[in-house]
Amino acid sequence: MPNRSPLLPLLIALGLWSVAQPASAQAMIPHTLQLNSNQLEQQGLSLAQEAAQLAQFQQYELALSRAQLASQLAPNNSQVWSLLGSLYLQETELDKGIRALERARSLDSKNTAILFALGSAHFQKAQYAKAADYLQAGLKLKPDTAGALFDLGNAYYMLERYQEAIAQYETAVKQDPKFWPAVNNIGLIRYEQGSVDAAIKQWRTAVSMDAKAAEPQLALAVALYNKGDRNQGLVLGEKAVELDSRYGDLKFLKENLWGDRLLTDAKKLLNTPRIQATLARSQPQPTPQQPPQ
Repeated sequence: MPNRSPLLPLLIALGLWSVAQPASAQAMIPHTLQLNSNQLEQQGLSLAQEAAQLAQFQQYELALSRAQLASQLAPNNSQVWSLLGSLYLQETELDKGIRALERARSLDSKNTAILFALGSAHFQKAQYAKAADYLQAGLKLKPDTAGALFDLGNAYYMLERYQEAIAQYETAVKQDPKFWPAVNNIGLIRYEQGSVDAAIKQWRTAVSMDAKAAEPQLALAVALYNKGDRNQGLVLGEKAVELDSRYGDLKFLKENLWGDRLLTDAKKLLNTPRIQATLARSQPQPTPQQPPQ
């Protein structure tokens, strides 16, 4: 799990999408009937239900087309706009996603899932102060949401409000004692502050929460390797990139909020022949071409 929340806060996953599919609705609008506004809205809700189901199976393009039509047929339904906005975010159409989510918020200003989704979207646009504002607004209404606390911590982290970030991460862990990404990110901050031993402690804790979490294992490997415990660093580094080879990519690490100091030290470990060999083995092998008959 990357140490920022996934871009798609799909509102079906957050429990927002709960409209039952109308029993009499059809997938497409019959051309032979002149439908009234209520019937049109029912058709829109039916299409939105289909879109939500398609999204669950990661068929986002099909889901998006249905959600777009649903928003035209049911323009006053906040859930339809929320679903559309989340699908736009999934497709990294951030501006369209924000506009749809703002429309949803205008229809349902107290819906925390919408506020959290807007916070996520603005974070992706590197608008960290605005992201924090939306996340704070949602947390005032629902303060026990570990994921949103974590996201707010990330926004504060990017704003260099480190103590506030740590406070949010710690609160997230109180809400969810297995939420290792929050513990991991405290380690990221401590390392950038020069508190290497404190960072190591956080990463050891994160690994104890989830032995298959690649990120804290790699961070721990980097810290140990650069402290001089090179053998242990290489052992942990190998295990981390075997678990998830994406963590062998410095760009991926930066996207997951690794700071400059940790990235510089990670480069030393990742460039060692032993880790490079492990990464090479982890890459998918091309399928051999059959000789022509």
